[in-house]
Amino acid sequence: MGIWQDLWRGRSTDFDSGSAATNSIELTKRNHTVSLTKQGAATGNLRINLSWRMRTSDIGGPERGSLLRHPFRTFKPEVVQAHTQSMVNVDLDLGVMYELTDGTKGVVQPLGSFYGELNVPPYVKLSGDDRFGSGSGETAFVNLDHRDDIKRLLVFVYIYDQTPAFDRTHAIITLYPSNGPRIEIGLEERHPQARSCAVVMIQNNKGELTVRREVKFVYGFQAELDRLYGWGLQWGRGYKSKAER
Repeated sequence: MGIWQDLWRGRSTDFDSGSAATNSIELTKRNHTVSLTKQGAATGNLRINLSWRMRTSDIGGPERGSLLRHPFRTFKPEVVQAHTQSMVNVDLDLGVMYELTDGTKGVVQPLGSFYGELNVPPYVKLSGDDRFGSGSGETAFVNLDHRDDIKRLLVFVYIYDQTPAFDRTHAIITLYPSNGPRIEIGLEERHPQARSCAVVMIQNNKGELTVRREVKFVYGFQAELDRLYGWGLQWGRGYKSKAER
């Protein structure tokens, strides 16, 4: 069993994370779409992981290469992880807006404790809220055995209540399908005042399930992402519980 499987299985046994992927697809501006259907990965549980670490240039160290190009650098001791509270308090949250084929719309996110459900609508479940960018990061699961019930999913990242700091972090969204290579989307662009970012759209188009890179930063929160993609939800001020803070 490989190191990635060992690390994952050591953290959670609540979900089937699919088979281990030995290679990866990086979605870029030029190559921005991949079909899960065509690679035979449109079934089982799709695992979506958010992880991040600090840019070492912000703490006096040399700027590291892309986390996408050098994933094992995360384990080197000189890399300062985001949970180093003496430097900066960065709290990135993972969320998913969903629209089902029956017209049901909503959101799964830590804010407001909307953690979703995996085996009943919306077929999306968030495993928890990671405050400090630990090795496991934040993870959501999508039950693709119900793909015919899913119209589209927008995976996004936002900063809850701290100073905007997308420009001070290396953040990456990784999708682990049930079959084939993992899919990686890096948030490498510098947007120092942005508070939210639409990262990837998962869409069911006439039976074909595709993953499309978005990486659109906005200066507001979920309501601004909603307007950008025409979701039509009603948004109000939400809070995390004290335990989540």
